[in-house]
Amino acid sequence: MARRRRGRSSNNNQHRETPQNRRGRGGGGGGPRKALREPAPFARQTGYETEIPHEKLTIAQARKGTPAQRPVRVYADGIFDLFHSGHARALMQAKNVFPNTYLIVGVCSDELTHKLKGYTVMTEDERYEALRHCRYVDEVVRDAPWTLTPEFLKKHKIDFVAHDDIPYTSAGSEDVYKDIKEAGMFVATQRTEGISTSDVITRIVRDYDIYVRRNLQRGYTARELNVGFIKENKYRLQNQVDKMKETVRTVEEKSKHFVNRVEEKSQDLIHKWEEKSREFIGNFLELFGPDSTWHAIQERSGRMLQALSPYSSPRGSPHSSPTRRRSVSPDSLPSSASPPSSPSSPKKRNRSSVKAASGY
Repeated sequence: MARRRRGRSSNNNQHRETPQNRRGRGGGGGGPRKALREPAPFARQTGYETEIPHEKLTIAQARKGTPAQRPVRVYADGIFDLFHSGHARALMQAKNVFPNTYLIVGVCSDELTHKLKGYTVMTEDERYEALRHCRYVDEVVRDAPWTLTPEFLKKHKIDFVAHDDIPYTSAGSEDVYKDIKEAGMFVATQRTEGISTSDVITRIVRDYDIYVRRNLQRGYTARELNVGFIKENKYRLQNQVDKMKETVRTVEEKSKHFVNRVEEKSQDLIHKWEEKSREFIGNFLELFGPDSTWHAIQERSGRMLQALSPYSSPRGSPHSSPTRRRSVSPDSLPSSASPPSSPSSPKKRNRSSVKAASGY
């Protein structure tokens, strides 16, 4: 795994490798740096020990850059409860205030913090570990003092102290960093607006009921949450009501989706029916209309029938048929002037023959 560059220039804020990045933790130890592989070590109880003389640095010298074996030892302290991005950004600024920086972070104990500031959410061990796993931290000082003394600064060979420039009023002092500022050992960082431990706690207090109900659902007991019997049952009832509401909401959404699909299908069917009906009507008119193919077929068939079949004579007038007239010759007519009787009435023909024979 390749080493990550961790140095940054204070002028152009660009990542670059510094001599300190190639050295071990402790500001002068040997061996490769194990950034992002192991947590930062704790400071020794006896303080920082080195064979190289630790001479006092000015800010100008520190900004110019120091030798690899002499990183600038910058100290930043705090409570760091509910470690968040605001804390990390402040430490990032402290780490990059000089080209070659070894960042030491002091964390106050629970006893001192509860006495001078207030109750914490995380224990001191949890806060120590949070700082040890921050990528900008090179070393962690446990049970850090509230006010920095010359003895503490000398013990850890601290060159500069990094903190935001807002006066920190505490322990009967208008600014606990006043002496550090007067000694020219203070470097300022910028606070991140919109995020702080107090803001996070305020959100939790504001949404207390929501978090209690959520943790009850996740299996925490009322005793663990410090909730009484009545409130416990109230929260559980609210959870059941919320589940029912969610179920009803889900059913409503599904029914709306189903209705919308049915409506879409019905609209599609109506549209298709309209198209088919128009097509059917058009085909019908094309086939049976006044100028349709059916009328043309009927006319043609009528002409063909007239051409193939003879004309029929009117009933009772057989002589009117031209075919009949053509078939009878004058030679075949009888000598009598009376017209022959119709073959369709044999009785009349017999009577006429009888009268002719009798002379009447």
